[in-house]
Amino acid sequence: MVRTRSVRRAAAFAATALTAALVPALIPAPAHAWAPADTATITPGVQMYTKGAQCTANFVYTDSAANVYVGYAAHCAGLGEATDTNGCAAKSLPLGTPVTFNEGGSLLTEGTVIGKGTLAYSSWVTMQQRGTTDENTCAYNDLALVKVSSGDKGKVNPSVPIWGGPTGIDTDGTAAGDRVYSYGNSSVRADLDLLSPKIGLSLGDSGTRWSHPLYNLTPGIPGDSGSGFLSSEGKAVGTLSTLGLLPLPGSNNIGDLDLELEYAQATSGISGLRLVHGTEPFTGVL
Repeated sequence: MVRTRSVRRAAAFAATALTAALVPALIPAPAHAWAPADTATITPGVQMYTKGAQCTANFVYTDSAANVYVGYAAHCAGLGEATDTNGCAAKSLPLGTPVTFNEGGSLLTEGTVIGKGTLAYSSWVTMQQRGTTDENTCAYNDLALVKVSSGDKGKVNPSVPIWGGPTGIDTDGTAAGDRVYSYGNSSVRADLDLLSPKIGLSLGDSGTRWSHPLYNLTPGIPGDSGSGFLSSEGKAVGTLSTLGLLPLPGSNNIGDLDLELEYAQATSGISGLRLVHGTEPFTGVL
């Protein structure tokens, strides 16, 4: 009888210990306290500067450790010419490079620094380290993530200006004629906000869905690179990579975010990396 009680006691202790170990894993991590959308200063569409090169933020991301990241194009940290679009060969700044979030940047000034971060992931750096050779992946996988400094996380909201969202990630590409929405913030425009919201039409998929060429009513220009594109449902479709010259003059190309993020999740070493949905509902009306 003593032996039976000992076994039961041991079993009860083991069950208690197992429950204690499992409970933290079963309780979801608390949601990040995002800044209100109308007062946040670090959002999709914010200007980002890397060693003097200016690009536009696409979306906000987080991980299992509650770190906050803002995405832009990997070529924004590139060291070559604007025509260097092969991410498997073009040189890039290393991870850990400082990046700033700015407002009011123009051709004359970088404006005011409103936050800081560091380059935490680059598809270009990663593809070169892994020896990636697939032609479409090398040409169109153009995503980088900047980790927001701990002191600036309270300034972040994940909603896209004007449009709201994202409501999720588009996983099946685009068809010719699909409407897309974006927000560019090139310093070339001298802070003319009226030209930042964009509505465009997709020309379909290419590069085995890695690429989505499109036409905007006002084309993306240098400085808009990295900006995000939303579908008519508010889902994140892609990130602005290049300005097309041939065979479609004046078009833009966006890399497919579903594939870009999937690659980052598999190779970045960032546990639990995921896109953050906007706190504001999507609306496709200006």
